[in-house]
Amino acid sequence: MSPTPRLRARGKVRDVYDAGEDRLLLVATDRISAFDVVLPDPVPDKGRVLTGLSSFWFARTSDLVPNHVLSTDAASFPPPFADEPALAARAMLTRKAEVVPMECVARSYLSGSGWAQYRATSSVCGVPLPSGLAESARLPEPIFTPTTKAAAGHDLPLDPDQAVDLVGKGLFERLKELTLSIYERIADTAAGNGVIVADTKLEFGFADGELLLVDEVGTPDSSRFWPAGAYAPGGAQPSFDKQFVRDWLDASGWDREPPAPALPAEVVEGTAARYREAYERITGEPFGAYLARAGVTPREDAEAPDDAVLDRLREGRG
Repeated sequence: MSPTPRLRARGKVRDVYDAGEDRLLLVATDRISAFDVVLPDPVPDKGRVLTGLSSFWFARTSDLVPNHVLSTDAASFPPPFADEPALAARAMLTRKAEVVPMECVARSYLSGSGWAQYRATSSVCGVPLPSGLAESARLPEPIFTPTTKAAAGHDLPLDPDQAVDLVGKGLFERLKELTLSIYERIADTAAGNGVIVADTKLEFGFADGELLLVDEVGTPDSSRFWPAGAYAPGGAQPSFDKQFVRDWLDASGWDREPPAPALPAEVVEGTAARYREAYERITGEPFGAYLARAGVTPREDAEAPDDAVLDRLREGRG
């Protein structure tokens, strides 16, 4: 008889299960959040895009820093997870790690919260910037702009002194170095495929004293992806990420506090299409090929449009 899975944590997007022997199973669901609030409508295939792109980047940054990934092959997961078809292409087996309590953000373009900070202070997270920059302008060089890591509510920007107070001088400098190096790797690779990575957010943790890259890397949830051919500073950019959802929410008049409004079907479908396109543009691989390689059959895909099929795992019914 398979052991009963134990849900360890439920984040905005991921469900985390104990998988024994200092291992975790991270399941990327189709939940979507905006402005740190989980929205009521799932986005089909979103979790699979996050897992596929994270796997792509974990493999391509492992020479810069080790990561927590042990396997993304669902057939190799311990029981009862190996027997759950819904996990294919959306889950990864990882090492347990003590997560550093700081979001590590690198940016080369002035957008989102960075643009809001710049308009107010001519700086981002305490990093002074030249005057007269327009929205979406490219910065003279990439900058490190960490934030708090809030379990609930909004992440808050940290200036360098605040970040040092939070994690210590030595770790701050190492995280800054790694974040900018990983961002450069991601941005250069994506640029070769016609995609600008305006900014990206990373997380790190410790396992057995070793610093690891954890959680997700270079996804439409953690990055801003812009089509290079359409880039024009001076306003918001078209994107392959959840900016489409953010724009609709802002236009709806929502005050960015829970509960969030329901998303129209066209917004859900448009977001799903942008996520799949992000995967295909960056990896150069059809999204369907990724699903097939991960063992997702068309029947399973049709029956698993969102994370509802994972309910029996969450409820401990293995």
